[in-house]
Amino acid sequence: MTDFSLGPIARAAGYRLRGYDTIGSTNTKALEAAAAGDAGGVWFAARQQTAGRGRRGRQWESPYGNLAATLLIVPDAEPTSAATLGFVAGVSLNRALSRILPGGLVKIGIDGADALGGGSRIALKWPNDVLADGAKLAGILLEASKLPDGRHAVAIGFGVNAIAAPQGLPYPATSLADLGVKRDAEEVFEALSDAWVDTFGLWDDGRGVGDVLKQWRASAAGIGAPVAVNQDGEVLRGIFESIDDAGRLIVRAEDNRRIAITAGDVHFGATASARS
Repeated sequence: MTDFSLGPIARAAGYRLRGYDTIGSTNTKALEAAAAGDAGGVWFAARQQTAGRGRRGRQWESPYGNLAATLLIVPDAEPTSAATLGFVAGVSLNRALSRILPGGLVKIGIDGADALGGGSRIALKWPNDVLADGAKLAGILLEASKLPDGRHAVAIGFGVNAIAAPQGLPYPATSLADLGVKRDAEEVFEALSDAWVDTFGLWDDGRGVGDVLKQWRASAAGIGAPVAVNQDGEVLRGIFESIDDAGRLIVRAEDNRRIAITAGDVHFGATASARS
């Protein structure tokens, strides 16, 4: 048994919860449940996962005591709309962490870029990271599987560094504890479960994606700053202009072309400007 519990808003909305101390992967467990016929609306939450993964199959290290949580849903939406659930997840996690962290104590900066003018502790980095003080605090991973009836089950995974940041990473990482905030995985999860309900309702099976993206942009890291996007070894440099209505990163390239990016590793500020 664990001490995980849904927030009151999530409970009232009918969400379910399966809590674990240690698990291989919450995303894997969610997709297994979908294959077994679960209709969705269920969270899988753990203090540690031993086989977690990030984007493009990368390993996601999860020290014991951090939060690993996945929500399984079967949305009534086309796959292209379902892909924007990553922005629903980002806004939800931003809301949850902003409630947990006292404001005004940490300046936001990404690789030397002052993303939000120092006005918030949290910034969202395209496509799926949450930053605090220029370092990765949390990550999001969406995975989907097609069901026999043609619909798609979506596993929305969240990894939050509550008590410790992974070591030896190629980018800076931080934790709530590093920020001087004592909040355990259970507290973070409860806040996240409630924040999700509000944002998912705004999304409205994809009909409200524009409203969600508006909120995402308001907390976006690096808009107006130099950006470098690495796509399988090819690096595009320019200025990060915005996120379009499809959730693509819009870059004003050095030759003044506006380019829409659907995937890639993003770096801002001084790192983006540096050349090998």
